Amino acid sequence: MASNLSPAFAYTVVYVKDVAKSVAFYAKAFGYNVRRADESHRWGELESGQTTIAFTPAHQHETDDLTGSVQTFKSGGVRQPVELCFDYPDVDAAYKKAVENGAVAVSQPENKEWGQKVGYVRDIDGIVIRMGNYVQAQK
Repeated sequence: MASNLSPAFAYTVVYVKDVAKSVAFYAKAFGYNVRRADESHRWGELESGQTTIAFTPAHQHETDDLTGSVQTFKSGGVRQPVELCFDYPDVDAAYKKAVENGAVAVSQPENKEWGQKVGYVRDIDGIVIRMGNYVQAQK
């Protein structure tokens, strides 16, 4: 008899320069509710449906000692090896709101050949955010 060991996807942890600023930025620019903001500014969480977006400092000794230091964003055509993707029913309005609230415009929303409207911005730490609408899986 097989046991059910399939885990639920619980968190995405984003390493940032300033946890409090990033939590406030994501709440305002992308419309998320703050779930938890640690007073020590070493952890913050946003509600994002079934999973949580969490923020922690880019340089913290708890993980640096265990897994190595985090490589931070530098300009000049280089980006971090992660992209956050957010689903919106109205991509144009969400994109406009994000840019008006401090996100850096990268690419205006446009219709893609696979049936999705997609636009790109960068957050205050240079992380690429893909803003799109949900595409139904093909059967």
